[in-house]
Amino acid sequence: MCHEDKKMIISASRRTDIPCYYSEWFMNRIQSGYLLTRNPMNNSQISRISLSPKIVDCIVFWTKDAKNIIPHLKELDLLGYKYYFQFTLNPYDKCIEPNLRDKDDIIDTFIELSKLIGKERIIWRYDPIILNDICDIDYHKTQFEMMCKKLSSYTEKIIISFVDMYAKVKTPLIRPLREDEIVELSVYIRRTAKTYGLSVYACCESMDLSPYGILKSSCIDKDTIERVCDIKLDLKQDKNQRNGCGCYQSIDIGAYDTCANGCIYCYANKNHKNSEKRYLTHNPKNELLIGTVLENEVIKDREQTSDKMKY
Repeated sequence: MCHEDKKMIISASRRTDIPCYYSEWFMNRIQSGYLLTRNPMNNSQISRISLSPKIVDCIVFWTKDAKNIIPHLKELDLLGYKYYFQFTLNPYDKCIEPNLRDKDDIIDTFIELSKLIGKERIIWRYDPIILNDICDIDYHKTQFEMMCKKLSSYTEKIIISFVDMYAKVKTPLIRPLREDEIVELSVYIRRTAKTYGLSVYACCESMDLSPYGILKSSCIDKDTIERVCDIKLDLKQDKNQRNGCGCYQSIDIGAYDTCANGCIYCYANKNHKNSEKRYLTHNPKNELLIGTVLENEVIKDREQTSDKMKY
């Protein structure tokens, strides 16, 4: 029997772009009241996750393009779900983020989403910050201020990070940042954001940016969730995330190696061609995001309870 797991924040998803590529599947699972997910550390371990709005306190959507989920948000509202968005919007072209739509169109989608749900429920992620011969410090300064000018009325909070040089992301298009470059950009980003009335936080940075006015972020954030949902929650830090992560516990419903955005800095895809092939096998009617349950596989119900504080 599974032990009690008090993590009823749904993360959709750090592992793949569900709003962009899997919105139909997600809504099918919402209507069914549950989904199946494989343990990324043990592929044969399958859990059934309840999606009942009675115990799902909040859904945190992660995306680079929310266009495909927007038509479904009214249904989520009517069903009683609470949610907010982590919306990544970077100034990179198709050499870095090859499969995304034109950035001006995505900016329009960001604004449309904000007008629909409120600027407090959409967090702008400017991350990861990468440097190369084209995307140098001056480029980032110019682009960041231009984007602040366009987005400042439609969000309140920016989360930044500087690229991590994982083995899988090593490419001539990305180089490690020096400490002085991180400091220069941090100072500029903080000063510019403040000018536009925006707060800036850092995600999983080993370097302390607080001397430059940038505090550590919790992307699955207790304060944000309580404000968005108008409730008090009993949440604990998520010990399963990487060092430096300030996120609170959640259940991630995505799968690695399934995102078709093709971003060259992505840590969630081992091989972009394989990820695109896996995406093409997706059936929105299935219980699992990718594939089906095999005859000899066992499904275990994951015991879940709401994190709402009892009085």
